[in-house]
Amino acid sequence: MEAPFSGVVLVNRGDETLLAEASGYAHVAHGVENTVDTRFAIASGTKGFTALVVVGLIAEGRLKPATTAREVLGDDLPLIDDGVTVEHLLTHTSGIGDYYDEDADPAPAPLLATSADYLAALDGFPQRTPPGREFRYNNGAFVVLALIAERIAGIPFAELVRTRVTEPAGMTDTAFLRSDALPARTATGYLEDGRSNVFSLPVVGHGDGGIYSSAPDFRKFWPALLDGRLVPDEWVTRMLRPHADGYGLGFWLPRPGVVRLEGGDPGVTFRSTHEPASGLTATLISNDHRGGGPLLRRLDEFLTKA
Repeated sequence: MEAPFSGVVLVNRGDETLLAEASGYAHVAHGVENTVDTRFAIASGTKGFTALVVVGLIAEGRLKPATTAREVLGDDLPLIDDGVTVEHLLTHTSGIGDYYDEDADPAPAPLLATSADYLAALDGFPQRTPPGREFRYNNGAFVVLALIAERIAGIPFAELVRTRVTEPAGMTDTAFLRSDALPARTATGYLEDGRSNVFSLPVVGHGDGGIYSSAPDFRKFWPALLDGRLVPDEWVTRMLRPHADGYGLGFWLPRPGVVRLEGGDPGVTFRSTHEPASGLTATLISNDHRGGGPLLRRLDEFLTKA
């Protein structure tokens, strides 16, 4: 039997709300119900924000797509091939070893809270394939991108996301939060056995995932992206052009004319899909990684027919 859905579904066309529903509990033990404005972890949805930070630095001439990771990392992470470029990292074609392999059995998350923690966690994974050879989804690549952005800008990554993405987009409910100290109006994630997911997530997210957001904030995000408020228009076009296996630069491109961010972790399900031609946005965000399967299919059908 399908588990009851816990989370929020929000569908809008421009300023018109077509569907706004919340169900389940943000905190089960205290009986706190989810609302449309509840904040949730969005896992790999964060990768789109990382890509925007990096592309913004490229647009300013502070980086190039062909800049190698080695030029910025120096002696750090010596197992990354010297030929790996920023563009390889953005398109999941770097071939670097991944510190969090989604094909492997999940293990308890290490206590990751700072850039130094992530740098240590990334070390020791040998290159898997030559750079540029194949598309292979890679979490570590986006942590490397965040580390590169920090070193180029001289500003902590979370601050870069705030000043370059969430504030310009008006996303007031989107931020990196500590998973072990969630504030009010923020959902705790739950595993299948009813335990919270606090031991399954990093303490604080980074370039590959872990930011918290709300469904209404994604109503603001897509227009801000497409209006050129986050990166220049020419770079929006390049980011939303397929580069490898239905993937642009930090964004999924499931079919022509549709762009998507999505993510999943233990106790986390997230997907926000936007159709620029119609202005339709469908966002599902949940604090249960099992939740949303049938709803996701129905939302996709809705977007196809609309």
